Amino acid sequence: MGDILSKGTLFPAELSNQVISMVKGKSAIAALANAEPIAFNGNEYFTFTLDKEADIVAENGAKTKGGATITPVTIKPIKIEYGARISDEFMYASEEKRIDMLAPLADGFSKKFARALDIMSIHGKNPRTKQLAEGTIGNNYFDYVVEQVVTQDEQTTADDQVEAAIALVEGSDGEVSGMAMAPAFKSDLAAMKGTDGHKIYPELAWGKAPGSINGLPVTTNNTVAFDSSTDKALVGDFENMFKWGYAKDMWLKVIEYGNPDNDQDLGDLQGHNQVYVRAEAYLGWGILDANSFAFIKSAEISG
Repeated sequence: MGDILSKGTLFPAELSNQVISMVKGKSAIAALANAEPIAFNGNEYFTFTLDKEADIVAENGAKTKGGATITPVTIKPIKIEYGARISDEFMYASEEKRIDMLAPLADGFSKKFARALDIMSIHGKNPRTKQLAEGTIGNNYFDYVVEQVVTQDEQTTADDQVEAAIALVEGSDGEVSGMAMAPAFKSDLAAMKGTDGHKIYPELAWGKAPGSINGLPVTTNNTVAFDSSTDKALVGDFENMFKWGYAKDMWLKVIEYGNPDNDQDLGDLQGHNQVYVRAEAYLGWGILDANSFAFIKSAEISG
């Protein structure tokens, strides 16, 4: 198995499923939107906008044109990777023991891939460098395409801002199926009190993060306000107007020689009795209708 792994192979099935399952639990976006298989050459979706209302036709009357606008969206997977050095004892362990050793790594990979989905799809950035990934992501991210924005101010409360964001979506004939929010915005909601002095949202007290508020599915993640972003919350139709998924399987590669992470301080693997375990996945997503989403942003100017 060592020789096979050193050339690259599929992640063991149980760990691959574990990683994908945990991504759904650790990603703000994945928690609100269902995953679908993505083909390597991309999936194409079509949104249809019926331009006019239905028309009454009188007896013997002429029918008039209704019309429809068709918008295609192609979801192409992007390759992401994460790797780590571990002891080369891994290469001499039994297959069962290797699975045990890979389990905590799979846990770590899942969290990094979950953060990657949020950071790429919301902010359009390479998670590691924090730079815009224009060559791979292009304009396929919420910060770029979503123009409906509620800006925070001292005159409106956090739940007023949520209501205003929902109104923007519904005013564009969209629906709201969920909200992803930054921890700071959750704290704003948690701090709200009624005229009687009691907390309006006691379910948010002491850092708790329920799966819904007032019946609306919600998720809290610091990826929403990643880096210098002024984003505080994103509301919209994640169920129908956002698609994401993995292409094929997740790859695992065990590298025994060289300096695969280009870390000059750590040097050659063999010189330190190490191997390098690298996980790779192809992840794709698409925003089908930007008007089905709205941001709540702070008034601060991002750097």
